[in-house]
Amino acid sequence: MDEWIDYYDSTHTIYVSKLHRDRHFAVIARDIVGYISSPDAVVLDYACGEALSAGRVADACGLLYLAEPAPGVRGRLIARFAPNTRIRVRSLEDVKKMAENSIDLVVMNSVAQYMTSEELDAAFANIKRILKPSGRFVLGDILRPEVGMVRDVLALLQFAWKNGFFKDALIGLISTALSDYRELRTRVGLQRYSEDEIEEKLAKVGFSASRAMQNIGHNPWRMTFVARHALTAAEAAVKVNR
Repeated sequence: MDEWIDYYDSTHTIYVSKLHRDRHFAVIARDIVGYISSPDAVVLDYACGEALSAGRVADACGLLYLAEPAPGVRGRLIARFAPNTRIRVRSLEDVKKMAENSIDLVVMNSVAQYMTSEELDAAFANIKRILKPSGRFVLGDILRPEVGMVRDVLALLQFAWKNGFFKDALIGLISTALSDYRELRTRVGLQRYSEDEIEEKLAKVGFSASRAMQNIGHNPWRMTFVARHALTAAEAAVKVNR
């Protein structure tokens, strides 16, 4: 994951325009808000990136943790949201030290593809530890093995057409093809998982998960999962007998 952290901590060109960047984060914030079940909820956005619309998420909950591994991005988050008392910025190392059963909702969106399988397993285990028994873990934007880059391009163009930056998207796609991002994606690669593989990974650390009807963000060909603490056999028996 380190090479991808360095990339996103640099002056990259992953967004084709300011409008693209702003709309990207606005849509993600809207979708995250849809998973917040209480105005007092404690929410953790795991590896949140620039999180430009995090204020909207904070308005819908009691406390929002923005956890970000890239130090430069983290510094910008601290500066941007310093006046907002509902937002706290943390590193991923800080997340490892969070108290057990302290978070109502954890969101990890468009992150799994940049982690090794082992890194993802470790993150899942820690998220399970800090999530309240009644909490939810939302894992978004999972790349599927059978869906390639062409679908990503189509999703971007559809999003661009709908939001008024289609011309910029066409130009940006050409720039991306010649950029460090394309070279890094080719060399390091992105992790892809089937629906069964993700559910098995989550089950291994004690989650019960199912695929959501809609993905977080603009790409309908990627997957989002909602996970909860799995019931023990005794708990399941009690629930059945009620």
